[in-house]
Amino acid sequence: MMSVFNVVRPVAALMCGLMLSASFALQAANFEEGKDYITVAGITEAQQPVLREFFSYNCPHCYKQEPLMVSTIALLDKEVAFERTPVGAGRPAWELSQLAYYVAQKLKMTQQVHEAIFKQIHEKGEPFTRPEQVKAFFVSQGAKADDVDAAMNAVDAKFTVMNYDSQAELAGLKGVPALLVNGRYMLTSTAHSPEELAQLVKFLAAK
Repeated sequence: MMSVFNVVRPVAALMCGLMLSASFALQAANFEEGKDYITVAGITEAQQPVLREFFSYNCPHCYKQEPLMVSTIALLDKEVAFERTPVGAGRPAWELSQLAYYVAQKLKMTQQVHEAIFKQIHEKGEPFTRPEQVKAFFVSQGAKADDVDAAMNAVDAKFTVMNYDSQAELAGLKGVPALLVNGRYMLTSTAHSPEELAQLVKFLAAK
């Protein structure tokens, strides 16, 4: 005979699932265009759904937002892809940080050095001012000097860095940090908890 406990447990699990679904639906119903997000001409994304963060390692607001982003990305899990676009804004130091991001991607070191670049600039007060400093940083992180040189001088290096700013321009970017969902929906505020931000991203990703 099936015990009462075995009957109640799946029912309770079902009720919890329904409550969570209802909670998300209620939250999603409260998201408003013009308040929580705007629709922009945007960019074409190779994959969807995707959340794209426009940022600069030199931007103090981006550095402060990083813990929120880390927590939000964890909540998105694999439901929504995550991409970053570093912005140069015509500033030499920011452009060198774009190069640093490109090198990190090329050497598959982004996860390893992402936080370290932020800390070097905002905690140590040592932004990149010369390409040689970018190379020295990666060598200090364990990369081989020849590999860094090859990445920095790669045929597509300049094109890729230029494309970062092209993406920002096409997205109608006004400043950083900025979050774009599916290349079309720009969040108008990041003043959310990780849970709220993840719900908003999932809501827009499903549109």
